[in-house]
Formats: sequence, structure tokens, C-alpha cells
Amino acid sequence: MAAPMLWLLSIFSILSIAACIDDKCAACNAVAAELEIQLSKEKPRNHLDMRHRLDSKGQRQGKVIDYRMSELRAVELLDGLCEKMQDYTLEKLDSFRHEWIKVHNWDILTIDKQEAKAYSKDISSYCGRLLEETEDELTELIKKGSVKQGDVSKVLCEELSEHCSGARYP
Repeated sequence: MAAPMLWLLSIFSILSIAACIDDKCAACNAVAAELEIQLSKEKPRNHLDMRHRLDSKGQRQGKVIDYRMSELRAVELLDGLCEKMQDYTLEKLDSFRHEWIKVHNWDILTIDKQEAKAYSKDISSYCGRLLEETEDELTELIKKGSVKQGDVSKVLCEELSEHCSGARYP
């Protein structure tokens, strides 16, 4: 009796975590904003020289890949993104509206810190699910150069995940 009940409770807790994010569009826009920050912090890099083999004449063989079109760039942009989302929490604007904000100092928060930390875990797990759903397509778009600063929200939240389909976003 205890084992089936425990199993049922674990399934319920997993489903309740998935339902924690009420406004998926706002949460997606927060993830997109953090990716925008990563894009703005990006420093210019040299091309990736993949010419490691020598032919019979001593000439290097292989490709030189533009860093901006490389999979390495996409991986570096997306790696650690969801951990950075733990710096976000949900702020109540009024009785109907909420907004995801980046917290720079958890000690000066005016809202309940325990609740704020719970929200940060919610958006971090939401980010993981979002990337799991869209990572392949997002990586390809980054490699093609289709994901540019100022365009991330549109690409990620409207086109790929469709969490903001038909909604206006910032």
C-alpha cells in the first residue's frame, strides 16, 4: 500500500513542478533576456583552426571554421544558462500581474526570501525543460547566425517554443 502511494505522490510532485510556471510567455522572455545578456557579453573570437593533419607534402589539411558559426559558440552560450536563471524570481506588480526579475542581491529583497528562492528554482527547471525542447533547433539557428541580440525573445519564445504565440512581448 505504501509503495503505490509513494509512487503516486512522486508523479504528482513532478507534474506540479511542471505546472508551477503559470505564464510561460513571461518565463520564456526571462530566459531569452538572460541569453541576450550572454550575447552582449560575448567577446570577438578567432576562427577555429581544425587543420591538424599534414598531407604527404607537409601541408596542413582540415577546415577553418568561423567561430560565430561554430557549434562551440552555441554550446558556450547555452551552457550554464539555466543555472543563471536561479538569480531570477517572480515579482508581484499588482494583484493580476507578475514579472520575472533578476536579483542582484538576495539580502535586500522586500518579498519573502523563501518564496523568492522557490520561484528561482521553478524558473531554473522551466529553463531546463525549455532548452530540452528547443536546444537542437536553437543551436542550429545560432550557428546560422539567425539568433542576434535583440531577436532572442522572438526566436525562442514565439517561433521555437511557441509559448508566446499571438502574444505581444517586450
